[in-house]
Amino acid sequence: MNCGPYDAAELLEGLKAKKAEVNENVDVLVCPPFVSIGMAVNYLHDTDIQVGAQTLHFEENGAFTGEISGSMLAESGCNYVIIGHSERRQYFGETDTTVNKRTHKALEHKLAPIVCVGESLDQRKSEKHYELVKNQVTAALFDVSDEDLLDVVIAYEPIWAIGTGETASPEQAQEMHEHIRKIVADLYSQDAADQVNILYGGSMKPANAHELLSQTDVDGGLIGGASLDADSFSEIITIAEELA
Repeated sequence: MNCGPYDAAELLEGLKAKKAEVNENVDVLVCPPFVSIGMAVNYLHDTDIQVGAQTLHFEENGAFTGEISGSMLAESGCNYVIIGHSERRQYFGETDTTVNKRTHKALEHKLAPIVCVGESLDQRKSEKHYELVKNQVTAALFDVSDEDLLDVVIAYEPIWAIGTGETASPEQAQEMHEHIRKIVADLYSQDAADQVNILYGGSMKPANAHELLSQTDVDGGLIGGASLDADSFSEIITIAEELA
């Protein structure tokens, strides 16, 4: 919940100045609040930077005050949508079931779903993290076809390492990303799993981006606070381009 249209325009102006042309091997997108999506789409139309949303409802329309549908996002020019973010799960009652329903709705409207999974500090300390993430991934991809899987992105959020004082090492990130890829391989095939992009969403910033993105199964980042600063965000993009 940052950056209304005016602040978003200022941020994107800084990002455009640094990244008007993005390396063809690196995908870059921004996911502003709903009120800033239209401005972002118009502002970035002459760049390679794409636009996504932060969530969507699983119904097409109706008496769901305050919600937004997949068709509305697609009509607004979005290409991606984040689903099941840890904050949506924690504060707004998102469940594995609704994550799956939202994933299907996104795919129906040709929006690439960025499906978020991850464990809390208590869940990791009790050594339930691998089982939990397996259940989250399996539930999110329930009844998703092999063809649609090609459009799905998975983002691993180590909730225990975000704002807790704990730190997730690159090795820990790699271990979970490898685990997620194996889950996808078991559900589909190894070839399918190899094609799925798995992003790391645990406070990636310029200082740790190179080490994290160098891990075998870390395909990119779901950037939080660092995306609110054009210099930091563009530096992460540059690091990704160097490694691509």
